[in-house]
Amino acid sequence: MTWTWQSELAASAGLADHLRLKYLLDQSDYVLFGVGAGMGAADGFSYVGPRFTENFADFINKYGWFDLFQASVFEFPTLEEEWAFFSRFVDLNYLSQPVGPSYLALKELASRYPSHVITSNADNAFEAAGFDANQVFDVQGKYNLLQCSRGCHAKRYPNEALMKKMLASQDKMLVPSELVPYCPKCGAPMALNRRNHTDWMVEDQKFYQDQARFIDFLQAAKQKRLVLLELGCGYMAPQVIKHPFQQFTEAFNNVLYVTVNLKDYHIPHAIRDRSLWINQDIKVLMSNLAASYDNNKEVGDH
Repeated sequence: MTWTWQSELAASAGLADHLRLKYLLDQSDYVLFGVGAGMGAADGFSYVGPRFTENFADFINKYGWFDLFQASVFEFPTLEEEWAFFSRFVDLNYLSQPVGPSYLALKELASRYPSHVITSNADNAFEAAGFDANQVFDVQGKYNLLQCSRGCHAKRYPNEALMKKMLASQDKMLVPSELVPYCPKCGAPMALNRRNHTDWMVEDQKFYQDQARFIDFLQAAKQKRLVLLELGCGYMAPQVIKHPFQQFTEAFNNVLYVTVNLKDYHIPHAIRDRSLWINQDIKVLMSNLAASYDNNKEVGDH
C-alpha cells in the first residue's frame, strides 16, 4: 500500500491534538517550523493590554494609540521623540524580554527532528530560548540591529549600548539630540532593522547566509516526508510564512501543512486533504506536546 499523508491523517484522527501532532511529526523526515506573532502572544509578549499600556502610558495619553503595532509605524514629529519610543520598544521586545516557555518547548521539539525555523518575529525569543542561530531564519529583521533608513549600504549595526543610553537619559518622551543615530556613510537617520510596508529592509551578508541555509534545508527536505508546522501566523503578513507554506504544500505531494491558530484562517481547497488546523492555544499545545515525549512516546515511533 502506498504511503500518503492522507492515510496518516486518517490513522491519527481520533487522537488528542498534541498526540495527533506528535504522531504526524514522527512520520516525517524533516520539519520546518514557521513562527509568527501568535507564538509570542501565547507566552504573554502581546502588543496590546497592560504590557503596552504600562510601558507607553505617556505616549498613549499624547497620541491615543490602540496598540503597539500602531505605535511602531507612527510618524513622530522629531527624531528625539521617535528614539525615546523605540528605545523603550527595543527594551521591551528584545533587551529585557524574558524567555518564553513555548519557545523552550519548541527548542526541545526541534531537537528531535531534522528541522529548521523561519520566523516573521524580530524579537529576542529564539536567542533567549537558546536556539542555534544557524537554525533560525529571521526574515523580517531584528530589533537589536540598526540600518540606514535610505539603505545606502548593506550593513546592520548592533544597537544595545545605544538603546541603554537612550533609556537612561530620556526625559519627557525625548532623548538627547546627541544620541540620535545617523548613517556613517550618507548621514541619513538610522532606523531599526525591520521590513517596512513596501517589503524593504537592509539585508547584509549575515542575512544572506541565513537565507542560504534556509534554502538548503528546503532543497534537502522537499522530496522527503516534510511537515510544515505553522505556529501563530495570521494575515498581518501572510506573504512571509502562511502563503509560501501553502504553496509549497500544493507543489509537493509529500508535504503536510499543519497550522496552529485560534482563528480559522482559509486553507486552499487544493491542499485540504494534506492539511490540519489545530484550534488550540499554542502555549497549552506545546506544553502538552513536551509532556507526551516525556511519557515514553505514547504514540508513534520515529
